[in-house]
Order: sequence, then C-alpha cells, then structure tokens
Amino acid sequence: MTAARFAAVYAAFTAAHEVADHWVQVDDQAVQKGRTDRDGVIACTKHVLTYTATQALALAAAQRATGMRISRRRAALGLAVSAATHYIADRQGGHWRDENPRGIVRLAAATGHSGWLTRDPAAGYLMDQAWHKGWIFIAALAAASGNPK
Repeated sequence: MTAARFAAVYAAFTAAHEVADHWVQVDDQAVQKGRTDRDGVIACTKHVLTYTATQALALAAAQRATGMRISRRRAALGLAVSAATHYIADRQGGHWRDENPRGIVRLAAATGHSGWLTRDPAAGYLMDQAWHKGWIFIAALAAASGNPK
C-alpha cells in the first residue's frame, strides 16, 4: 500500500461520509433509524445503502481522477467495513442519553462517557461522528492495502 493511495481512499471515504450523512440522508431516515422496531431497521438500512453508494461513487471518482488502482475485492471490503460499522452506530440514533444504554452507547457509558452524554446535548452526535471517522480510517486501510488489480 502506498501512502498516497491510502490518503486518497481516506479522503474519498471521509468526504462521502459527510455528504451522505448530512445531504443524502433524508429526514425520515434520520428520525427513525434509531427506533427499536422494524421501521427503525428499515430506515437505517435505507440510509446505510445510500451512504455506501455515496462512498462507492466517491472512491470511483478518486480512482478516475488520480489514476490510482484499487482491486474490486479490496474496495468491497473497505465499503463493507464502513457500512457495517455505520449501521451499528446509527441504530443508536436518539438514544445517546438513555438511562439503560444499548449498543455503542453502552460502550460509551462503560468507558466513562455517561456523564458527558447526559450533560452535553452535542455529546451523542460527537461520539457518533468520532466512531464513524475511526472506522473510516480502518475501512480506508482495508481498501488501500494489497496489490491493486
């Protein structure tokens, strides 16, 4: 893996993340994706599908613009890591301040963040975005590594 290839993939994934989370995602998905019922699963799945498509388009554009090559298998792996971890976090939508946390909110509470999550209305969003960006780093490493074919 070259540093330039990793940097280009990370930039494409991160830019696409911002666009997909804040422009592509529709209000209904944002409001319902954290519900614990079937409607929440459907809303989150729809969001993650458009999120992943946005990242795939950004990666394809970066490859075309820079001439870099990434194997389809590696690109699919990186996109899968990003999609799965995005879904895990977004199922928490609206639940960052719950008294009985679940999912990654439970992890945040177990690592000493429950006070911040309770006091600061922005804490949940910031924890969510930090989770996403940390996993985008790992997804970019997965996509950029190996021999391009």
